[in-house]
Amino acid sequence: MGRAILGRKIGMTQLFEANGVVHPVTIIEAGPCVVVQKKHTATDGYEAIQVGFVDIKERKANKPMAGHFAAAKVKPKRYLREFRVESADDYKLGQEIRADLFSAGDLIDVTGISRGRGFAGTIKKWNFNRGPMSHGSMYHRRVGSLGATDPARVFKGRKMPGRLGHERVTTLAVKVVKVDAERNLIMVRGSVPGANGGLVTVRESVKARKR
Repeated sequence: MGRAILGRKIGMTQLFEANGVVHPVTIIEAGPCVVVQKKHTATDGYEAIQVGFVDIKERKANKPMAGHFAAAKVKPKRYLREFRVESADDYKLGQEIRADLFSAGDLIDVTGISRGRGFAGTIKKWNFNRGPMSHGSMYHRRVGSLGATDPARVFKGRKMPGRLGHERVTTLAVKVVKVDAERNLIMVRGSVPGANGGLVTVRESVKARKR
């Protein structure tokens, strides 16, 4: 539970304070999101709200989804996500959730899909050391020994070449440096997962809530 909003990663830049201190920040276009559905303990077993983000043309929504949005009297949205809340009665269908949900100094958790790097070897993926690069070595960037020879098999969990990236990643306790409520922008210190334009979920930090 806690404050949460959907957003889109715009990119990175720098913010300068009056005393000359510079902050590397990532700009997130957070919302506006709208409440599309409410779920209650009595009917669904838990309290939550479903929010939508980014308008799409009505013709791009199939009939079931068009009816779902029409019931809430909102325009069709590209993204739908659920957020657990203490009480869904605190929200109304069609209510907007905007970037001013957070303020400068807050700690947030940002979740996104990391950039895909394609098929990668063990040096790039797992930071293995390479072999000697002299001509006579004949062993430069290969995997190496795969383990015990007696079982005559490779154990599960062995670090091998494979797909790198394109995974769900959460960056914890990122500090909000500035919030531009008029343009729905949240500027956070440092980097966040995903490529520019990618969908991210911004939540109140778990670590902050435990304090």
